[in-house]
Amino acid sequence: MPEMTFRVRWPDGKETDCYSPSLVIRDHFTTGQDYPVREFLEKADTALTDASERVRARYGFPCSRALGQLQAIRQTGAPFLNQSDAQVRILSFRY
Repeated sequence: MPEMTFRVRWPDGKETDCYSPSLVIRDHFTTGQDYPVREFLEKADTALTDASERVRARYGFPCSRALGQLQAIRQTGAPFLNQSDAQVRILSFRY
């Protein structure tokens, strides 16, 4: 499976590289686009769960790295959920 990394900028300016075991992440996010934190977290949940399920379909087990990445995204995003104007920007995709 082609894996990829997507770089995001959090509302506090911190930038993070995030892992996906599948290119499906591109179906959920657009480079240069800002997403309200809650929407970003929902999209990340869907995208990384889909990616993990693609691994399960191919290899017979889910992708623990994708699920771990999802947990890290949830933890990083949680402090911003009460900030109505907080946005996460998708900076890039790397293959």
